[in-house]
Parts: sequence; structure tokens; C-alpha cells
Amino acid sequence: MINPSSTPRHLPLSLFLIRASVVLMLAPWIADKFINPGHAVGVFEKFYGLGGVAETLVLGIGVVQVAILLAFAVGALRFWSYGLVLLMHAGSTLSSWKQYLNPYDGANLLFFAAWPMLAALIALFLLREHDTLLSVGRNPR
Repeated sequence: MINPSSTPRHLPLSLFLIRASVVLMLAPWIADKFINPGHAVGVFEKFYGLGGVAETLVLGIGVVQVAILLAFAVGALRFWSYGLVLLMHAGSTLSSWKQYLNPYDGANLLFFAAWPMLAALIALFLLREHDTLLSVGRNPR
């Protein structure tokens, strides 16, 4: 168990910056489900192999993701919200495996940016007890 009293001075700021930047990245992707659900349906088909996903299901997924992202944004229920954001991003990173095989085809190089974010989310999850700056949750579970 990590002793929160031994937190390095700049660690809470560093973890907050990771959390805030992840929110800034995920928010437009979640909003896309409401603004252009047809695009989200296409993403589900192309990257997850889930053809024929109804727009109403995409909207429902969007609602759940908004709730998760809001909890994550304010540092609430850290075990669950950080873990679910990590799993969402890991799923999208791994589902793009074809783009990693052809990095110089079109805009595929951009997909590699997902890996440092995945590493940052893993670090944030592991250090969640120290993510206390502008966080409503004190208990990491």
C-alpha cells in the first residue's frame, strides 16, 4: 500500500494534468456519439467489427461514457472511473491494430499517439491514491 503522506510534491499536479488532458481528448470522441451517431456507428464497424450497431445503442453507450468521464474528470470513484477509462482507451488502442501494421498509409501514424496515452492511464490508475489535486474522491476505491 502506498503511503499518501510520502507523496512527492509535484506528483498530484502531474497526475491532475494527465487526468485533465485525457478528459480533453475523450470528450470530443464521446460527444461525437451525440453529434454524429452515424460516424460512431462506422467506427464500431471498422475498428470493432460490429456491423449494424443501432444509433440508439451508440447514444446509450455515449450516455454511459459521459457518466464515466464526469466521475473521472472530478476524481470520483477512482478505482472504477480510472479503471473504466483505462479499459475504454485500451480497447480502442488495441482495436486499431491494422493501422499499426501500415504506419505510413494515410494518417495511420496518428494512431501511435494512443500508446503513450495508454501508458499514462496505466500510471494514473496505479498512482490514483496520489491524484488528489481538484479531486472530490479521497478513497481510491
